[in-house]
Amino acid sequence: YWYSNPSEDQVQERAWAAVVPLVGKLKKFYEFSLRLEGSLHGLLKALTSARCSPTQHLEQEQALARQFAEILHFTLRFDELKMTNPAIQNDFSYYRRTLNRMRINNVAAEEENEVNNELANRMSLFYANATPMLKTLSDATTKFVSDNTDLPIENTTDCLCTMASVCKVMLETPEYRSRFASEDTVSFCLRVMVGVIILYDYVHPAGAFVKSSKIEMKGCIKVLKDQPQSSVEGLLNALRYTTKHLNDETTSKQIKNMLQVN
Repeated sequence: YWYSNPSEDQVQERAWAAVVPLVGKLKKFYEFSLRLEGSLHGLLKALTSARCSPTQHLEQEQALARQFAEILHFTLRFDELKMTNPAIQNDFSYYRRTLNRMRINNVAAEEENEVNNELANRMSLFYANATPMLKTLSDATTKFVSDNTDLPIENTTDCLCTMASVCKVMLETPEYRSRFASEDTVSFCLRVMVGVIILYDYVHPAGAFVKSSKIEMKGCIKVLKDQPQSSVEGLLNALRYTTKHLNDETTSKQIKNMLQVN
């Protein structure tokens, strides 16, 4: 049709008006992921310094350990929601297509939009990842280790495995668990446990699933599987699909079987 269809234009305008604020939200989370990266660097520096053992660090710097745990909890919660919400990427693809059309047609909207083409491209790479926040943390932790070559890698991996162990013990010991104020505390501990396992798996050369791993993986998986399935399916999927070494030959059959989808 050589002429424009007015009703079609109205539909497009309405769709655009609906999608712009959503993209504004996505931008906030993308920018937040960049800030998380910086914060994680500082936290790891404090929690892995050579002046004392990982356990002493966690005992003496409980507020910092709590902040690290909060970041992990947020990360896994965000990624769970992102994985179950394909509309996020569909909306964003629509936004980028429309933005490109505007550029081609010389519509002056690009400058007016808070997410221009260059930022949209970077955000697109971020949201294309199945678990974007977790990838940010894994990359940041790996970078922290490679940037601090004077720091033994064990300082970082021991800090992570100590946190995993603390969460596991709190969850599997009735005496501790009975002190939890609510089910939210259970979810918090489960997410933190899974988060530090995944980071350990990225940072440790042999990963978290190998026999010599300092994380007691079978116990951690058992704790997860002892919870109502609906509440931990996302976390089990995070271990299945976002770890680095699960499918290595060095991973025992028993662990692979425990993580098989029923």
